[in-house]
Amino acid sequence: MSVLSGKKILLGVSGGIAAYKTASLVRLFIKAGAEVQVIMTPASKDFVTPLTLSTLSKNPVHSTFYDEHDENAQWNNHVELGLWADLMLIAPATANTLSKMATGNADNLLIATYLSAKCPVYFAPAMDLDMYKHPSSLASFSTLQQFGNTMIPAENGELASGLSGEGRMAEPENIIAFLEADLGTKLPLRGKKILVTAGPTYEAIDPVRFIGNHSSGKMGYDIANEAARLGAQVVLVSGPTHLKPANGIEVVRVESAQQMYEACHANFGSVDVAIAAAAVADYRPKQVAAQKIKKTEADFTIELEKTKDILASLGEIKKNQFLIGFALETENELEHAKAKIVKKNLDLIVLNSLNDEGAGFGKSTNKITFIDKEFHIEPMPLQSKEAVAADIIKKVIAHYA
Repeated sequence: MSVLSGKKILLGVSGGIAAYKTASLVRLFIKAGAEVQVIMTPASKDFVTPLTLSTLSKNPVHSTFYDEHDENAQWNNHVELGLWADLMLIAPATANTLSKMATGNADNLLIATYLSAKCPVYFAPAMDLDMYKHPSSLASFSTLQQFGNTMIPAENGELASGLSGEGRMAEPENIIAFLEADLGTKLPLRGKKILVTAGPTYEAIDPVRFIGNHSSGKMGYDIANEAARLGAQVVLVSGPTHLKPANGIEVVRVESAQQMYEACHANFGSVDVAIAAAAVADYRPKQVAAQKIKKTEADFTIELEKTKDILASLGEIKKNQFLIGFALETENELEHAKAKIVKKNLDLIVLNSLNDEGAGFGKSTNKITFIDKEFHIEPMPLQSKEAVAADIIKKVIAHYA
């Protein structure tokens, strides 16, 4: 999964011939899973049309503070645009635009938004050879980097003037690679490998029927996606579910508790963190019929046997892994959760109570309580499962801080 996935990217386009490349740049951002809004300087419209970039970005393109031809036009709020973005990229960044950025000359919407941005700002210069090496341009590069902005160096190649040399805007593919590499070094879980279990298990009765539960797998998938977004290498052991993980996540698909047990043990030794969010069956049929069982008797009995306790078995062989379990309870929640921490050698448990409205299987929300191995209790509010996943991953990040 690209580190750009889910990012809100503000692309500033200034008036240079390289502006034609921004169509490809927007497409690559969208392909990487980013959300894009575009701000164009008036001069940039001579090189690429707003219609092209709005179509590709699936968002209106901003260029002026307001539409002077519409007396009822809404003001384009540069402050809101600057606060919206996770990162801002000015590409192409002409000598004129760079000078305005360096001096704070906010005579257009792009510069005003740049000055309001709270996010990381990248700029990709594009100008002719002599302009690129001119002392005023070099001074702009230096000043902007001192401000904390990141420069994506121009490349060598044929220029619009017919000269060949440095000043050509980096190609869109290289800009994407630069951003991914730079952002990747700043991700808090970079270099960590995380095992996540998700979904139900199906315990076969015969070739047609099984014992299962109502878990959708969403909680585990959200945890896996969040961990991957923050740079972790993720192995997701998933029971049966219709969900699809983010790109880049290694998925091991299983059905039964025994298969999940084997997959977890095959991966546990190589991971830093294990988060057991799956709803694993506690019991399975002792005998599985080879053929479909016919409906004959009025009563039918299935003898069950215990499945292997995956989480407890991982706790027994744990070395340096940070091990997180889940507890879904209906009564004496805290006492049962604390007992599981000790019995299964956990570092943290995520307690769910079916007594809490909005929590449990098949819902888009969850309400949890964190309990660590020192029995510190931290109740959390009802929130989306995506937000719960983010809170769980924050605990992982805090552990390694």
